[in-house]
Amino acid sequence: MKLIVGLGNPEKEYANTRHNIGFQIVEYINKEYGGGIFTLDKKTNSEISEVKIGGKKVLLAKPETFVNKSGEAVKKIAASYKLKPDSLIVVHDDLDIPFAKTKISFGRSSAGHKGVESVIRALKTNKFNRLRIGTFNQQIVKIRKIKDKRKRLAEMNKFVISPFGGDEKHKLVKIIKEAAQKILLITSDRL
Repeated sequence: MKLIVGLGNPEKEYANTRHNIGFQIVEYINKEYGGGIFTLDKKTNSEISEVKIGGKKVLLAKPETFVNKSGEAVKKIAASYKLKPDSLIVVHDDLDIPFAKTKISFGRSSAGHKGVESVIRALKTNKFNRLRIGTFNQQIVKIRKIKDKRKRLAEMNKFVISPFGGDEKHKLVKIIKEAAQKILLITSDRL
């Protein structure tokens, strides 16, 4: 069984933000493959659904922890379903990849993503798949030029929890569909 975890923040105010693109992709896969309603599993502190992709059972999860503490929930899910890290696919936003681009990674560092860092720490390994969804745009260029570290970090945090802009919103459906196709490659072990 594969486990696809979308990273995001659970409260409604974050629903359509850059940081929640992982949730959006997991929700799209659930809908496309006939999954039921996500239900809260208190034991794992995650909303869970199951689908079949290519005849294989795939568990979909949206941790109820905030992004930066995602590892807590992922560890509980993996233990509860007796899953090894290499059966895990983490879907998350990435500030180093241009908007509308996606990248599959395995066994890489967090590159500063606090949610991925949390998962690596909790599982004590980075030997899992990641689908990184690019959110980099010109705003990031400006933010990275801010000399004051505290102000730069505050602006970066504001950026990731802000909604996608007008032009970006129009491209979002296509990006989510493409991301789902890449996840199919990972779940079918054709990489």
